[in-house]
Amino acid sequence: MLPLIELRGSIIVGAAMGIPWWINYIVSVCGNLLPIPFILLFIRGILRWMKGVKGLSTIALWLEKKAHKHSAKVMKYATFGLFLFVAIPLPGTGAWTGALIAALFEMRLKYSLPSITLGVLTAGVIMVCASYGFVGFLNIFA
Repeated sequence: MLPLIELRGSIIVGAAMGIPWWINYIVSVCGNLLPIPFILLFIRGILRWMKGVKGLSTIALWLEKKAHKHSAKVMKYATFGLFLFVAIPLPGTGAWTGALIAALFEMRLKYSLPSITLGVLTAGVIMVCASYGFVGFLNIFA
């Protein structure tokens, strides 16, 4: 549930701890998705409040700048762009930043939440395959 680390880090840590991949995947996905509806619903108001508080305004402006930096890629393809942004496990991408972009650009919840959810599920599969090996992931079918 930590920003920037999200499920990408939790799956790596879980694999290093020897947790079975499917438990790691489920817990990591749930932990990554838990704050997303709250971010989508409340982040604009929170940022507006933070801008009025000395010391927090810098953080609010940094978050908005980070969202705007990635927004062109996402908004060009709307919901599919949001899905891709969240699904590709690269530094600076993920559910938290995707939710921030969706909220700041007023994407409707009924479009943004499924895109982010599918992105997290896809990123989880990618990270499980990378952390446990593709053969280990396919053992579910054996």
